[in-house]
Amino acid sequence: MRESLRVGSVAELMALLASCEDAWDMPDRSGDPVDILDHDRQCAELLRERFPEDEELQVAGLAHDIGHVLVPGDDGGHGVNGANAVRELLGERVARLIELHVTAKRYLAATDSVHAAALSASSQRTLVAQGGPMTAAEIAVFEADPDFDAAIALRKADDAGKVVGLVVQPLPTWRPVIERVAGPRF
Repeated sequence: MRESLRVGSVAELMALLASCEDAWDMPDRSGDPVDILDHDRQCAELLRERFPEDEELQVAGLAHDIGHVLVPGDDGGHGVNGANAVRELLGERVARLIELHVTAKRYLAATDSVHAAALSASSQRTLVAQGGPMTAAEIAVFEADPDFDAAIALRKADDAGKVVGLVVQPLPTWRPVIERVAGPRF
């Protein structure tokens, strides 16, 4: 990974998140109906409502799609790219959750036909680049992962956080939460 893809401070992460305004998961804007910043804030808000005690999960929701901005066009690798960028700053669990949000999509596509049918057109297209629905062996391994439940929660917030015009907290309100999660690393 190139050094330039690492986020070294809370200030750098805030700037990267701010750069997600008017950035889209698909360069031609044929994907999600909201920009990446709006989408990520919606995800984080949903997770804060459902899991108020889990700030690492909330921050993972806030940063889960930064890989789209770091390496545009890499739909299959955006989770890994985002995770690698924040691992040192936000810790292993946040990075794993960012990476696992793609894995969780593949899991739900294989195990929940209602969820799979409700995927946005963009998510259905990118599922192919991300490996498609999981195999039975992959399902068993993922279900044993200690972050399985949190990854599923993040994925469900990811799928729900695409509401045009939804009013959510502005980005600066997340800085204290990010600072707490970064802790002594920042």
